[in-house]
Amino acid sequence: MTGTLVFDPLIPWQLLAVVAVLSLAAVIFAAWRGLTGWALRGLAALVVVGALSGPAYQVEDRAPLSDIVVMLEDESSSQSLSDRPTQTAEAAEALAAEIAERPNTELRRVTIPDGPGDAGTQAMTALSEALAEEPRARVAGIILLSDGRVHDLEFAPDLPAPTHLLLTGREDDWDRRLTVRNAPAFAIIGEPVTLTLRIEDTGDAPEGAATAPLDISVDGGEPARYDVPIGQDIDLPVTLPHGGRNVIQFSVPEAEGELTDRNNTALIQMNGVRDRLRVLLVSGEPHPGGRTWRNLLKSDSSVDLVHFTILRPPEKQDGVPVDELSLIAFPTRELFLEKVDDFDLIIFDRYKRRGILPSLYLDNVAQYVRNGGAVLVAAGPDFANASSIYRSPLGAVLPAEPTARVIQDQYRPTVTEIGERHPVTSDLSGQETWGPWLRQIDVTPSEGEVVMTGIDDRPLLILDRVDEGRVALLASDHAWLWNRGYQGGGPQLELLRRLAHWMMKEPELEEEALWAEATGQTMRIIRRTLGESVGTVTVTRPDGTEETITLQEVSPGRHEAMYDGPEIGLYRLSEGDQEAVIGLGPAAPREFEQTIATGDILDPILAPLRGGILRLEEGLPTLRNVREGRPAAGRGWIGLTPRDAYETRDVRQTPLLPPWLVLLLASGFILAGWLREGRR
Repeated sequence: MTGTLVFDPLIPWQLLAVVAVLSLAAVIFAAWRGLTGWALRGLAALVVVGALSGPAYQVEDRAPLSDIVVMLEDESSSQSLSDRPTQTAEAAEALAAEIAERPNTELRRVTIPDGPGDAGTQAMTALSEALAEEPRARVAGIILLSDGRVHDLEFAPDLPAPTHLLLTGREDDWDRRLTVRNAPAFAIIGEPVTLTLRIEDTGDAPEGAATAPLDISVDGGEPARYDVPIGQDIDLPVTLPHGGRNVIQFSVPEAEGELTDRNNTALIQMNGVRDRLRVLLVSGEPHPGGRTWRNLLKSDSSVDLVHFTILRPPEKQDGVPVDELSLIAFPTRELFLEKVDDFDLIIFDRYKRRGILPSLYLDNVAQYVRNGGAVLVAAGPDFANASSIYRSPLGAVLPAEPTARVIQDQYRPTVTEIGERHPVTSDLSGQETWGPWLRQIDVTPSEGEVVMTGIDDRPLLILDRVDEGRVALLASDHAWLWNRGYQGGGPQLELLRRLAHWMMKEPELEEEALWAEATGQTMRIIRRTLGESVGTVTVTRPDGTEETITLQEVSPGRHEAMYDGPEIGLYRLSEGDQEAVIGLGPAAPREFEQTIATGDILDPILAPLRGGILRLEEGLPTLRNVREGRPAAGRGWIGLTPRDAYETRDVRQTPLLPPWLVLLLASGFILAGWLREGRR
């Protein structure tokens, strides 16, 4: 029970002050005029003002509340190193027992797991959530058992009591880590790109080690080893071997005595792109579709286009002097003999033999295809006659033979069953709305896949691989009708773009491919094939264990499955003769970027309330009571601030001036003053 004097005025305090001032003025005036009852009149006014202020004696029935100590136990990944789990568990149990013996004290234990994704140790977030559930006036202290590697200081709450950090780990701990300071997401195939790496030792590292071995592996292949200096930035030139995703792994063997090798590896996933795709377009004669090819290739900023249209064939004799011609002579020898290998794609658009290109040059083009080049033939009526390009050495690599028939009729191009699975023609939506073409060259396929057909299911687009190269034959010169929107048009630009990029071996258009797309620790495994079915995919985890995954067909020629990787690192995928590699998560997660225990990170948070940072290896500190504002930690001890909080169960108020007493006193003083003045 506690009693206090309280006031509950019957009128606002401002009005009460006015009444008091007026009463005082009246008493002073009466004394100035010499009225003998001024003192009694002042006592009467005092009684009235006092009664209006509402004085009362308040008695509270209070129940004391216990103090609360919040103890946070860090169980993040960095706390699993060395003997830190044992240090944390033993300290937590000992502190819990000591706090349980303290009178009027409760303990709240909070566990700090790994943050979501790669967020690291979210100690401040956990502390904020714990304090939100407790009355701040009852919190006597906060104890954090951790290595001090906290990654969410921006969420630090306003601390209500002294906070102490009990550091796990050892003073002689040391660790070696590999970091990649500069790694672009894209690089040009065949050209070196510079990566900046650094190997550094932290903590109490052994002396004398000036270099460390560095292993470099591309796409999970056999690593190459180099000795590199420690503590210096290393500029390493890397040349990507192929287009698409290249997975480069850098690793440093684990050194004796270091805390962990989890930060000794770095995975870099870089996309290899071509610098410039060089395309040679040879138009046999001007026609409406010629501009379509030119616009398509010129619209792609990654394509360097060399375009020649044969405007004046050799047989043309019009008597114009050569020095008066404004046409450019066709550099046949330079293009088809000396520099043919510089091109990624050669397109013959309605080209026919006119004696401009000798058979030797066309034979050189055929050899260029066998060695890895690409040739696309867009056939017009000339492909069906005796001057057809098929009647040259280039015909040996073409996938179809003309029958000498040119069909002039309206038809709608149709994607074949195998075309639905081929990346060049798959997912070309809206086939029923495509506009018609008006001409088709009748051909007989000899090799390759027919991915589109025309009149009476005759082959329209044929794709083939010849040794290391690729060849495509489009048996019509009316693709430009789609571009003009004739009777609704069609996906002409998309079809021709895919066709050109497939021939230039862009990885995303390979018809037989296995790859994976990662989101966090989950990967989507994708297998594309022209076949009817695929086998199971073998997944090799970073630790060497294998697991088989069954794929489901999601669209013609495309099979997928979702897979959750149980650990961070490099995964290898294989199905038949297809292989792929992918990295899940960072090779060195945030928890292992810095592993040496330290209190420097949390010191700015603990300092305002004078909390302490002590190492558990030096012994468990004792608990003391300290007054608020005093130093809360010292050698071998940490302090808690008793809060003396209480709960008010009942409140009773007794007026000091009941109405009858006010009336009696005020009337008595006024009457006494009147009688005294009347007697005089």
